[in-house]
Amino acid sequence: MINELNHHIDEAEEIYILAAFIMESGVKKILPSLRKASERGADIRILTGDYLCITQPKALRLLITELPQAEVRLWQNDGRSFHPKAYLFRFTSGGHVVVGSSNLSASALSGGVEWSLSAASDQEQLFEQSAEAFMKLFQHDCTIPVNAISIEMYEKEFEAFHSVKEVHKVWNDSEEEAVMFGEPEDQEEAVTVMEAPALGEISPREAQEQALAALEETRELGYDKAMIVMATGLGKTYLAAFFARQFKRVLFVAHREEILRQAKASFEHVSHEWNTGLLTGTEKQLNEDIIFASVATLSRKHYLDQYDPKAFDLIVVDEFHHAAAVSYQKIINHFTPSFLLGITATPDRNDGKDVFAICDGNEAYNMNFWKAIQNQWLAPFHYYGVYDETDYSKIRWLSSGYDQEQLEQVQLREEMAEKIYAAWNRHRQTRTIAFCSSIRQAEFLADYFSKRGRNVAALHSKGHYSRHKAIKELHEGVLDVIFTVDLFNEGVDIPPVDTLLFVRPTESLTVFTQQLGRGLRLFAGKSHCTVIDLIGNYRNADVKLKVFAQNPSDFERDNKNVVPEVPLGCEVQLETQIIDLVKEMGKNRLQVRDRLILELEELILDIGRRPTYLQFHRMASIPSIFIKRSFGSYVNLLKSAGQLTADEEQVADLYKDWFIEAEKTSMVKSYKMVVLFAMLQRGPENWYRKITADEIAFEFHHYLTEKKYRKVIDFSDKKGKSLWEFNEKKVAKLLKDMPLSKWSGSSGGLVKFENDEFWFDIPEPSTEMHQDLYDLTKQICEYRLEEYFEKKASRSKMN
Repeated sequence: MINELNHHIDEAEEIYILAAFIMESGVKKILPSLRKASERGADIRILTGDYLCITQPKALRLLITELPQAEVRLWQNDGRSFHPKAYLFRFTSGGHVVVGSSNLSASALSGGVEWSLSAASDQEQLFEQSAEAFMKLFQHDCTIPVNAISIEMYEKEFEAFHSVKEVHKVWNDSEEEAVMFGEPEDQEEAVTVMEAPALGEISPREAQEQALAALEETRELGYDKAMIVMATGLGKTYLAAFFARQFKRVLFVAHREEILRQAKASFEHVSHEWNTGLLTGTEKQLNEDIIFASVATLSRKHYLDQYDPKAFDLIVVDEFHHAAAVSYQKIINHFTPSFLLGITATPDRNDGKDVFAICDGNEAYNMNFWKAIQNQWLAPFHYYGVYDETDYSKIRWLSSGYDQEQLEQVQLREEMAEKIYAAWNRHRQTRTIAFCSSIRQAEFLADYFSKRGRNVAALHSKGHYSRHKAIKELHEGVLDVIFTVDLFNEGVDIPPVDTLLFVRPTESLTVFTQQLGRGLRLFAGKSHCTVIDLIGNYRNADVKLKVFAQNPSDFERDNKNVVPEVPLGCEVQLETQIIDLVKEMGKNRLQVRDRLILELEELILDIGRRPTYLQFHRMASIPSIFIKRSFGSYVNLLKSAGQLTADEEQVADLYKDWFIEAEKTSMVKSYKMVVLFAMLQRGPENWYRKITADEIAFEFHHYLTEKKYRKVIDFSDKKGKSLWEFNEKKVAKLLKDMPLSKWSGSSGGLVKFENDEFWFDIPEPSTEMHQDLYDLTKQICEYRLEEYFEKKASRSKMN
C-alpha cells in the first residue's frame, strides 16, 4: 500500500486523503512524497477525525508544520462513527482512487492485514464521484481547520480521553494493526431535481426592476463589484438572469447542485437562446456560454486551472453570505471578470464572515423581508413563540451544534411530541413545513401526527418519500405537514405554504432567516404566514427575535424591548415564560466582556492565530462596536484575554490613552483615519512624527480616489464625480481646514497641529517598542476605515 500511495503522490496534481485515523508513523511514510508534491503546486487536502481520540496530535502537528500549503481539517464527532478511508489522486489526464480499510498509519500502509481496492487511472467517472463525496465531507459543518490552536484543543481532549479510557495514546505495530471501531454511515444528501418552470414571456417584477436600475447606476459609477440583498421570495435568481443579458459569458456559482439546476432553469426561462451547462459532481460541461458551477467542483485545482482568469464577463455568486469561505475565495480570487455580482437574502454577520469587503463595500440594493412586506411583495407573518422547558444547558455543545444523541434523548419523548402537536393544532392554517433537528426527530413526529389522523411526510436524505411528490401533495392540500431536515433552507419555493413549524434549536440565525422565507411568498387566498416556534434556553434564543426587527443591530443593543417592532399586518406573540426567559438570557448576555473574549478565542481556533482587528470585525458574530464600549480599544481586549506578548503588554499600558483616542475619535467623514493611514506609510519609526499638510496630500487623495466606493461616499459630489483631480494646494487646504485642526482640538493634547505641522504627541517609544506600537495602531486604523465606509454604504441604501 505504501508503494502504491507514494507512486501516485509523485505524479498527482490533486491529492485528497480521507482517513478516519492518522498516526505519526503513517504521516512519516508518505511525507517525503507529499513535500515534493506541495513544492510543485499540487492541491493537497487531508481530512481525518477525532472519533475515539485515536488520531494523534503529533501526526496533525507534523502535517501542518511540514505541509503549510496543504489544507487539513478535522471531523469532530457528532455522535456518529466516522470511519472512512480513501486516497484520491488526479493526474494531468484521468484519476485514481484507492478505497479500503487502511488508515494513515505505518502498520495499515505496510504490514497490517488490510483490504483496499485500487481503481485503474482511466476510471474518470469513479474519481469524480469520489472527489465530490470527499469535498462534501471536507466542507461539512462538522469539520474544523487543523492549526496550532485547534491541535492544542484537541490534544487536551486526547489526553483527557486516554486518561480514563482503555485505549492507548501510543501504539506499537501490532496494536495499530488491530484498531478498528464502528461502521461508516451513509452521510450523503440525496440530490433531487425540481421541475423547470414553463417557458414563456417573462419580465422583471417591481423589486427586480429597482435592483436592475441600481446595478446600472453602480456600473455607471465605475464599480466592477456589487452585492444585492433581496429577501427570499423576491426572485434573486431571475434578477441575475435579467442582468446577465448584458454579458457574453457568465459563471453562476452556488454551493448546492439543486440550486444550480433551478438557476439554470430560471435563466433558460428568461432567454431560450442561451447555451447553458452544468459543472457539478455529475456533469462536466466546461465550455458553454453560461456555466452553473458547484463550489465543491470548481474550487478544485483541476477545474480552476482550465479557465483563464478572464474567461467570464460576469460572475454571479449565489447565497453570497457564504463567499468568505475558503472554497469561495479560491474561485473569486482566480477570476477577473468585468463584473462580480453577489446575491443573498442574509448578508449580515449573525454567524460571522462578513462579505462587505469582498464586493468593495458596494451594496447596490437592499430589500430585506421587512421592507418587502411593507411593500406588499411578501406575505405578512404571525409569529407564535411556544415555551420549550428543555434545559439545553445540560446538552453538550459541539462546534457544529448540539450533540445529536443527547438532543434526541429530550426531543424523542411522547410529552414533547404532544406539546408540539397541540401548539400546531392551535395556531396552524392549511399547509405546513416543519423544520427538525434530525432524521430521527422528523420520523418520530411524522409518526405521532399520522397516528392522530394527519396526512404527513418525513422528507430527508435517507427517506423513500419523493421530494417532488411531497411538494406536489402539499401544494394540492393532500398533505398537512412535511417534516424536513435542512432540505428547504435554500433554493426551494412552495408559495401555498402558510404555516411554518420550528421544532429545533436555532443554532444559526442565517438558516432561521432562510427557513422563515419559505412561508412568505404571496399566493392567492393566503393572507399571512403562521410561524410556530418552540423557544427554550438554547444558544441564540435571546437574540433570534432580532431577525424580525427593521434594524437588527439596534434591536440587539436595545435590551429593554423583548418583542421587536414588526411591519404592518404582522404579529409577534410570546408566551409569558418566553418573555421571562429572554429577559434573563439577555441579562446574562449583557456580560459583553465575556462574550467578546469567548468570540476572540473561537476566532483564534478557527484561523489558527490571533485575528487582527479587521478580521475580528469581518468574522465575529458579535458586533465589533461593543469592543470600544467594553474595553476602550481592541488592544485592551487582547490584553484582557491574555493574547498579548509581554512586550506588547508594555506598549498597551504605556500607550493606552493613544489607543483609546484612535478608537473613539469621532468621524463625520473618514478624513481623520485617512490622515493616520497616510502617516503610517512612513513606517514604524516615523509615522507619529511631525508632518505638513503638503506632505500628506498625495496619500490622502490617492486613498480616497483609489476605490470607487470611497470616492462616492466621501470625496464626490451628488453625481459621484470626484471633488477634484489631485492638486496639492487644494488638498492641503482641505486637510488644514478639516481633519488636522479638528482632530487637534478634540484629542486632549494627544494630537497636535501647530505652525502648519501635524503630529501625535505620544511618549517617544524605545527601539524595541516601535514595531508593536506601529502594528497595533495600524490595526485600529484599518478597522475604523472599513467600519466607517461599511456603515455609510449601509445608511445610504436605507435612505
